[in-house]
Amino acid sequence: MYTAKGQLDSSSMIRQYSPLVRRLAHQMIAKLPANVEIDDLIQVGLIGLTDAMSRFDSAQGVQFETFATQRIRGAMLDELRGGDWMSRGTRRQQREIEGAVHKVEQRLGRAPSESEIAAEMGMSLDEYQDLLGKVRGTQLIYLEDMSGDEGDEDFLDRHVADNANNPMAVLQDHRMREALVQAIKNLPEREQYVMSMYYEHDMNLKEIAVVLKVTESRVCQLHSQAIARLRVKLREW
Repeated sequence: MYTAKGQLDSSSMIRQYSPLVRRLAHQMIAKLPANVEIDDLIQVGLIGLTDAMSRFDSAQGVQFETFATQRIRGAMLDELRGGDWMSRGTRRQQREIEGAVHKVEQRLGRAPSESEIAAEMGMSLDEYQDLLGKVRGTQLIYLEDMSGDEGDEDFLDRHVADNANNPMAVLQDHRMREALVQAIKNLPEREQYVMSMYYEHDMNLKEIAVVLKVTESRVCQLHSQAIARLRVKLREW
């Protein structure tokens, strides 16, 4: 993998380690919201690989793959932090919806309807549905959800790092999945359909709209509503 001058052969190295970049991207995206694109992570990872090639020093006694893995993952994490998936205003509106869902659910002892949530928020049903469309809920977890007592926002480091060899992390992930599956089962029927088609069958909003015989904007509203309900349940978990 070296040129005649004893330098790393960039082209050969990129060809050899591109599968590593893709593997790390797929491992990471499995724990991220659906709106994060795999191609974006791969592109950033390749930049991290290039950076690793320029900084690698074999005299340090570290294998290149180990060094590159750290650089690639670090580049992806930096990109995710910098992207700040949703604006603060949108997150605030999302939390207002979740707060209303929680209050009505506690009062009624069941999943509230959209009209009941709208009433709790002092809105008409049309206004509430417009808000759902604007929020476009896509995340089950925000970085600040996982902040520590000191306000450290280390969600990405703790939840996107390679925890395959950490038994506690594996157990927590299993419990989280079980809680999520149960929460989805308790969604209103139409919202269950939306979540199933979107996440299990990889259908886009337009395709789901055709199946449900509603508008694409209505599917977006149902998806946002489902996400709000799930976040309330997972916060309890």
